[in-house]
Amino acid sequence: MAGRKEAGKPSRPAPRGAVLRTAPAFDRNALIGALDEGLAGLQMAMPQSQRERLIDYLALLSRWNAVYNLTAVREPEAMLAQHLLDSLAIVPPLAARGPFRSVVDVGSGGGLPGVVLAIAWPDAVVHLVEPVGKKAAFLRQCASELGLAGLQVHMTRIESLAERRELDADLIVCRAFASLSDFVSGVDPLVSPTTTVAAMKGRLPADEISCLPKNWRLQQALRLDVPRLEAERHLLMLERIGEPGSAPSHRFARNAP
Repeated sequence: MAGRKEAGKPSRPAPRGAVLRTAPAFDRNALIGALDEGLAGLQMAMPQSQRERLIDYLALLSRWNAVYNLTAVREPEAMLAQHLLDSLAIVPPLAARGPFRSVVDVGSGGGLPGVVLAIAWPDAVVHLVEPVGKKAAFLRQCASELGLAGLQVHMTRIESLAERRELDADLIVCRAFASLSDFVSGVDPLVSPTTTVAAMKGRLPADEISCLPKNWRLQQALRLDVPRLEAERHLLMLERIGEPGSAPSHRFARNAP
């Protein structure tokens, strides 16, 4: 796309001790075709500029992954299904509850789903919360190279944003981040009566649902059909039913790459 740097090329040297790998071959035309098929399967219409930017993001993720080990998924075709289309699958059900002005992605990792949402919703401010330095550096590079003016990176844990009421989040989302109990405990101070809270999961986690704090409940479990992916996926809509601050505090850890 005109006016942007070449996507996918890290602008800083590899950290000391980093394992250098050769990035897998990146067939842009084939990936655009696969993305278009996936969008058709999701019944989503997206302008060419946004589709191109999604592939630019995939190129960045693939190239940086060879140095920074951002995800265990290596092949671009697999990344497209397991990361891009997986994240895009939540856009239609969430958009039905929007529009959203301020989005918080908790434990963003390599930018999923936050970067994808920032591309799909260019008018939204998307806050990526990621405490790991190398991942936060990658996310800042995404904001710069992809021209995502509304993307803001916070290299910290969600607990430290508890008093940041200026975030004014109307959507808080996570993907592969700890347990549901830990997630809602961390975001509880940021939740207002109008905030939508959603968690991306694989199989329906009945045990995690049963362990939600007493002031939280599962509002709706949506099964997602992700094109090119034969794995079970769910989007869990969560709702606070009690007063803020009564959920117990936990330590946080991502439970998937």
